[in-house]
Amino acid sequence: VQLQASGGGLVQPGGSLRLSCAASGSSFRFASAGWYRQTPGKQRELVASIGSGGGTNYADSVKGRFTISRDNVKNTVFLQMNSLKPEDTAVYYCNCFLWVNTALRDYWGQGTLVTVSS
Repeated sequence: VQLQASGGGLVQPGGSLRLSCAASGSSFRFASAGWYRQTPGKQRELVASIGSGGGTNYADSVKGRFTISRDNVKNTVFLQMNSLKPEDTAVYYCNCFLWVNTALRDYWGQGTLVTVSS
């Protein structure tokens, strides 16, 4: 199984971006997924997560601005980011826990850079 993240780029403050994380490969089922971000010299932090039942959680810094969602048909997890701020600048990583056969496995996508700047 591979995760392919996309959607990063340069955006002005107040703008929006939508990140995508597509899973492909062997037969699998989503268990849970999350988006993390990391800036130089800092630990990777959890931004948003979605559980198998669709329940979501967000870091306080992004509540009301970011929305995580999942398309089970396309095997894709999204992060809609609105009202972006310069402090949202980071490399964003998707993480998925997938049931592959009877094993729960942890996968990471490659990072996608989000830059919020005027």
